[in-house]
Amino acid sequence: MKTFNIGGVHPHDNKLNTEAPVKELPIPQQVCVMVSQHLGAPSQPIVKKGDKVKVGTVLTQNDAFLGAVVHSPVSGTVNKIADIPDASNYPKPAIFIDVEGDEWEESIDRSPDIKREIELDAPAIIQKVKEMGIVGMGGACFPTHVKLMPPKDAKAEFLLLNGVECEPYLTCDYRLMLDHAEEILIGASILMKALGVPQAIVGIEANKPKAIEHMSEVAKSFPGISVQALKMKYPQGAEKQLIKALTGRAVPSGKLPINVGCVVDNVATCYAVYQAVQKNMPLIQRTVTVTGPSIKEPTNFLARFGTPVSAFLEAVGGVPEDTGKVISGGPMMGKSIMSAEATSVKGMSGILVLPEKQAHRNNIYPCIRCGKCVDACPMGLEPYLIASATAAKDFDKTEKARVMDCIECGCCQFTCPSNRSLLDNVKLGKATVGKIIRARNAK
Repeated sequence: MKTFNIGGVHPHDNKLNTEAPVKELPIPQQVCVMVSQHLGAPSQPIVKKGDKVKVGTVLTQNDAFLGAVVHSPVSGTVNKIADIPDASNYPKPAIFIDVEGDEWEESIDRSPDIKREIELDAPAIIQKVKEMGIVGMGGACFPTHVKLMPPKDAKAEFLLLNGVECEPYLTCDYRLMLDHAEEILIGASILMKALGVPQAIVGIEANKPKAIEHMSEVAKSFPGISVQALKMKYPQGAEKQLIKALTGRAVPSGKLPINVGCVVDNVATCYAVYQAVQKNMPLIQRTVTVTGPSIKEPTNFLARFGTPVSAFLEAVGGVPEDTGKVISGGPMMGKSIMSAEATSVKGMSGILVLPEKQAHRNNIYPCIRCGKCVDACPMGLEPYLIASATAAKDFDKTEKARVMDCIECGCCQFTCPSNRSLLDNVKLGKATVGKIIRARNAK
């Protein structure tokens, strides 16, 4: 069974929600929609206090190439525009909307009928994807329309669909593949048309046999699309690792997937593309896994963006008494949520509640030079060296150790027998070296 060939680890998958059907989370009385929910140049609000909006009304503008707009997930009245702390406690601009009913823009097709015929040509598809605010739903939130416009010196040969969901606990993509396989594959066909590629491969890890079987059966009626079962190994859902596993091609240091002829999109992104192009529906909601060892009712929710984390937690029976940490995403790459009033955004795939005994950090001991972090690194780096150089503020050494190739997967810290904060130092080194490189290039 295929997989990538360098590093990787095998954390317990803890997929507690695999059999939990998706439930619609009730719309709160007020939503708080973050103005920017993508990787790239920030957006600007185009509504003001007192404006009436419907579900699907455009709330922001963004003229940058690497930009994405945001649409209203509810109908009602704009209460205010103000800075609020995001999930990481950084103040960011947001649009507060008081909910009044649930009135949708008339241009949105809300019928349950599946539309297979793709009427738009490639340029129109790219424009529609941009207008509907579609971004990568795997967590990076890279504007999808940008991936559909490769540079002239690069040619796309493969579209790779990421159905791996290798992060422990998360099951939102799994449920999406079971419930909306046909729409996902229509979305893939739309992306294939936009890119002009003849072949798409869906990669799914072997711990999801039902999804593999179902997607394989549905794919039989889609020319050029195949499903590939992959050996379980984290972080197989990372772009470069998935490309290696599915095509055997290696993305060189400092290069992008398109440089080896590949475009990678998450299955949830494909579903969003289907809704945008075939139903004229902007990205205003997503499936979110709410889970944890002590959660009474682990559930997958379909929720509108701008819903507070507290509403998700209340819907699963409240915060357990033994809670030590609440995380946005999974335990390997997710980030701690500092306040339950932080709201859901396009990149929030899960809310993980960890007990104190799993959340607290163990005592840190000196490095024993065992090399486990080197063996585990899927990018072939030396995490111990990067971490120590960063701690010593020797950023020339940090850069030469290829810190910018780090994908921040956490394999090094996961495997360290001395419980060293390798990932923390590597992230610090990467951020600092990134600033140094940008300053150097600006001269």
